[in-house]
Amino acid sequence: MKKILGMGNALMDVLIELENDELLHTFNLPKGSMQLIDHQKAQQIDKATSHLNKTLTTGGSASNTIHGIAHLGKQCGFIGKVGKDEKGKQFINDMRLNSITPLLIENDSMTGFATAFVSKDGERTFATFLGAAAEMTPDDLSPELFDGYAIFHIEGYLVQNHELIKKAVILAKQKGLKVSLDLASYNVVEANYDFLHDLVKNYVNIVFANEEEAKAFTQAEPEEALEKIATICEVAVVKIGSQGSWVKRGNEKHRIHSYPSQRKDTTGAGDMYASGFLYGLANNYPLEICGKIGSYLSSHIVAYIGPKFPNLIWRNLLIEVGKIESEIN
Repeated sequence: MKKILGMGNALMDVLIELENDELLHTFNLPKGSMQLIDHQKAQQIDKATSHLNKTLTTGGSASNTIHGIAHLGKQCGFIGKVGKDEKGKQFINDMRLNSITPLLIENDSMTGFATAFVSKDGERTFATFLGAAAEMTPDDLSPELFDGYAIFHIEGYLVQNHELIKKAVILAKQKGLKVSLDLASYNVVEANYDFLHDLVKNYVNIVFANEEEAKAFTQAEPEEALEKIATICEVAVVKIGSQGSWVKRGNEKHRIHSYPSQRKDTTGAGDMYASGFLYGLANNYPLEICGKIGSYLSSHIVAYIGPKFPNLIWRNLLIEVGKIESEIN
């Protein structure tokens, strides 16, 4: 069985449903973006939102993806850094409860957390205090961490730490793993443009991007962006929200349609797409089937507040995934 390893910011998510977008303007948070903030601003936001309902859950893009893959039945591990505090304990316990091997480094800093503002139209905006997650260094990585895994999935939010990412992908390639990268956010792509192009061209096999990230990466609209990305990696995926996605490998190209669902919160939609797609790849499924499983999970996660499906929902999800798998000739 092919095992999948993830690496990303180990964060707790604080989900807040907004009545309007006034708070986004107050804290200068562009709608739909991910902004890194310091501890002082994190405290200011916490105070200004004290009267609002909040939901606490484990988060981080790659962590969300690994959770999804684990629920689909694949063995997984996760590399990250947390503090020796209550949030850190929650993160580690959540990994174990979901049958994920926690390859987590602990230090004396505060565990990071991301405040996710969910607008009325379902769009989400992140204000992220990285805390201990930002203190992961190349020295924290060793070749042994990659033993036994076939796919290594990393989130674009880590690319600000160029040395860490470079060492991680080099170790992964030395161990024979396929490297998967989610571009994460258009502003991350813009800020790390040259580095990301070098990374994808030389080390990455699978690229996930939404239409904004794809445009920032290629200066092109979705279908053309797909073609450009596919020239420098093995598998390219460009997601276009409710309109579905494009997937391409070599000369093989598919338009994948979305599935009908009620949109409440887009948090985790891209992460769940990657879960389904990578699960399919690990099973050597046809490219179109990989895209359909990713699209099914992505289309349905938006009906729930937060980046993960409630555990009770997974039984029905697995039945529907099984129906997609039955399409394989």
